[in-house]
Amino acid sequence: MLEKILIIDDDAELCEMLSEYLRKEGFEVESVQNGLRGLERARAGDYHMIVLDVMLPGMNGFDLLRELRTVSDVPVLLLTARGDELDRIVGLEIGADDYLSKPFNARELLARIRAIGRRNARTPGAPKQPVTVGDVELDPGSRTITLNGKVLDVTTVEFNLLEMLLRAAGSVVSRDDIANVVLGRELSPFDRSIDVHISKLRKKLGNLPNGRERIKTIRNSGYMYVSMANVAVREKQLR
Repeated sequence: MLEKILIIDDDAELCEMLSEYLRKEGFEVESVQNGLRGLERARAGDYHMIVLDVMLPGMNGFDLLRELRTVSDVPVLLLTARGDELDRIVGLEIGADDYLSKPFNARELLARIRAIGRRNARTPGAPKQPVTVGDVELDPGSRTITLNGKVLDVTTVEFNLLEMLLRAAGSVVSRDDIANVVLGRELSPFDRSIDVHISKLRKKLGNLPNGRERIKTIRNSGYMYVSMANVAVREKQLR
């Protein structure tokens, strides 16, 4: 079965070029040049991924994404203006899986699409075991995360990111490793994608019962999930 991609961009010439390129790479492609029409198609169609421009007539990409996320978790690759960091951060915060700055090369778009596809695909073989760290339990089988027994609403990127941190709880996980495993690509200079996803996880998880931050930033290294056991050992060592 061909993977279906919906391109929502008001540049008809760009849509035609990308559609032709992606079809040659084995995808089924549909394009829409209006935000309201794009939201209608995104809700109605069974797409594997959506490529969404921020600047659209009828409804802008941010509003479209907000509406879409109330009913669907389909992966979304956001197209933003080059150098507009605020657009990229806002897009990630409201549910985009990744972003790409215009202008871009079609091969770079294809690489991002495939990277998102890989990280959203279920990995064949023996399923990973659930992992529990303190009051957080993550189950790869059901793709659920619970905090004190309550299921958290997380994106695919957030799930994969937290799984990586929980399985290495108490140890530092580098930003480069996170980017390669969770985003499926290398980080470019000034890329804040990981920081935004970490920030969203912190808000959803809250602090540890003792008030300490769960996910600690290790300067010039990466991030570490701090469990209560780690804290207890550290406090004992300081006595």
